[in-house]
Amino acid sequence: MRRNLRVAAYAVCVRDGQILLARSPGPDGTPEWVLPGGGMDHGEDPYDTVRREVTEETGYRIEVTGLLGVDSRRLVAEPRIGRRSDHHALRLVYEGKVVGGELRYEVGGSTDFAAWQDLSALPDLNRVRLVDLALRLWRERPANGRLTAEAPPLPREMNEE
Repeated sequence: MRRNLRVAAYAVCVRDGQILLARSPGPDGTPEWVLPGGGMDHGEDPYDTVRREVTEETGYRIEVTGLLGVDSRRLVAEPRIGRRSDHHALRLVYEGKVVGGELRYEVGGSTDFAAWQDLSALPDLNRVRLVDLALRLWRERPANGRLTAEAPPLPREMNEE
């Protein structure tokens, strides 16, 4: 069995009722909105990872203001041909505050666009599940950094904070 562990760090940056998101092609090529962030380089501290990734994907420099939580996902797959795979994704979700830089798009990377999106518009956006999970962490701020149960999708009308 092929085993793979991927550790990544992401930022939730919210200001004036908007969240900073990046756009990335989904598995089928359809664009989807993601949190700015990504995989750790070997030997890199996740705190440095999230700051680097936000700058690469959005042009902004951030101050990390807190660790909101950790999401741990495991997927064991049986391929039609070849070896079985066991993928474990460990995602650290930080809160960040923009302290410099200018909004720009990543060129030649995993994302192609970055924008501030209204929190109230999120239910209508094609987004990855991590966006909803991270917003729950941001709103609920569980002391242990772990959500207790899976939440339903975001409602059409959300309370803005």
